[in-house]
Amino acid sequence: MSPLFSRRPGRQAIPRSTAGVGLVELMVVVTIISMLMALALPSYQRIQQKARSAAISNDFRVFTAVLQARAHENGSWPAETAAGVVPDVITKDDIQMALWIGPTSIGGRFDWDNNQIHTGIRYRAALALVDTADAPLLEDLGLYQEIDTVLDDGNLATGNFRLGQDNCLLFIIEP
Repeated sequence: MSPLFSRRPGRQAIPRSTAGVGLVELMVVVTIISMLMALALPSYQRIQQKARSAAISNDFRVFTAVLQARAHENGSWPAETAAGVVPDVITKDDIQMALWIGPTSIGGRFDWDNNQIHTGIRYRAALALVDTADAPLLEDLGLYQEIDTVLDDGNLATGNFRLGQDNCLLFIIEP
């Protein structure tokens, strides 16, 4: 049994703590929390990737549907526009303009391509997500393949969703 007071010659009696957290216990708790965080981080990153993929895939689908509807109504595809510029046939009632004009959740801006060449192939109608100076596109091949799996065949070299010129993401509406 340990005494409640320490007795050192020439010193005042100091009460000893009988209920406290020692350094070893604290280190064990910190280690356990660190291990749990290490296990949770990959799951959290995967959830973030799936959320970004779903958001971008949905934007591509919505914008493509609106562009196809306008082309059907007008008899031709809209004129070419720069990145972040909404084609004139699309109105604020058709889409949320901020989704087209502003940077996306993975960076970059949407770009309408009409009769353009990408990687040596001419496409009559394509929707691209391009890197801009004020909105750099996140370079994540795994994320790009995830988007391709949702929209197309999971292969960035084939199908309607591809990696285009200057590593832009290209959704081909009409070859």
